[in-house]
Amino acid sequence: MNFLQDSLEGFLAREHRVVIVDVIAVRGSAPRDEGTFMLVAPTEIHGTIGGGQLEYVAIENARKMLGDAGGEAKLDIPLGPDIGQCCGGRVELSFTFADEPARQALDQRIATEEREKPQVWVFGAGHVGRALAESLTLLPLKVFVVEARESELDRLTSEVHHRLNAMPESLIADIPAGSAVVIVTHDHALDFLIAREALARTDLAYIGMVGSKSKRGTFLHYLEEQGADRAEADRLVLPIGGTTVNDKRPEVIAAMTASEVLLAFAAWKAKN
Repeated sequence: MNFLQDSLEGFLAREHRVVIVDVIAVRGSAPRDEGTFMLVAPTEIHGTIGGGQLEYVAIENARKMLGDAGGEAKLDIPLGPDIGQCCGGRVELSFTFADEPARQALDQRIATEEREKPQVWVFGAGHVGRALAESLTLLPLKVFVVEARESELDRLTSEVHHRLNAMPESLIADIPAGSAVVIVTHDHALDFLIAREALARTDLAYIGMVGSKSKRGTFLHYLEEQGADRAEADRLVLPIGGTTVNDKRPEVIAAMTASEVLLAFAAWKAKN
């Protein structure tokens, strides 16, 4: 069994006989929520409904359907000792052959999920920006990286949405409400311009800037000079990644910042 994941489009283009396994109901504690799905082909899978024995039972049932050896259209599985799990809840699964109508419905479903993904706008594609972009693309987020230097954008992966702009701060006004803004450019003055524009909005889930305690002090002085209320800076996370882990390597800052962004999105969702 090959558990390596490629894109959904690539998997469906390669695999012609596929069963869609959907989590259609959850009662109590379970590894994944209702609406989660995975795809099962004769020798490969795409996605996960939580792993463990639950997933093996689902794969076995789907493979029976694919092999015309039986299989059920629905399973109601207790997550207890009988299958070697201790979550304590129950999960109801549905199994559907991925024929053309089912594939079209799946495409529409994925498109809807893609539109609803929270957006993270990373301003700057230097060492920290690239590390952050790579970390964020592993998460269910839509990631944009804005740079004034085309050479830096060229070093990013294709999973990231590139935005080349000589005046990055001008893009802030068009970012959707509920998004996150992370400022990691190569220029402190540019950082401050972007942050000022972001803080002028009250509908962003997260605003963060790379830096230090002294940089925060300098930014507060900048706000005063601009006639802005210093209280605006209370919504600015600076330094991003916090100070609990005393490690300034880009990959570590990126990991800690990704955690902050996820927590901010959860808090935003709870309030809105």
